[in-house]
Amino acid sequence: MSENNVIYIGNKPVMNYVLAVVTQVNNGSTEISLKARGRAISRAVDVAEIVKNRFVPDIAVGNIKIGTEEIETDEGRVTNVSTIEIPFIN
Repeated sequence: MSENNVIYIGNKPVMNYVLAVVTQVNNGSTEISLKARGRAISRAVDVAEIVKNRFVPDIAVGNIKIGTEEIETDEGRVTNVSTIEIPFIN
């Protein structure tokens, strides 16, 4: 999958990410992936549900991948952060 087809979920409003997914679909992308970490995971799930239920009802959700990443903080400590990847197949 091309890096152009990956949408990283952060702190922006949900509809910004929904628009990004719908734009990718309209541009002919067949595979799109949402990636999020930590507190943004719930926002990624919201984006996926809104895209699937309201804007592109015929899009399929692929195998969702969950995991953990180790991140080093500014103080030098290592903490674990949950991750999720939600692939769409158009």
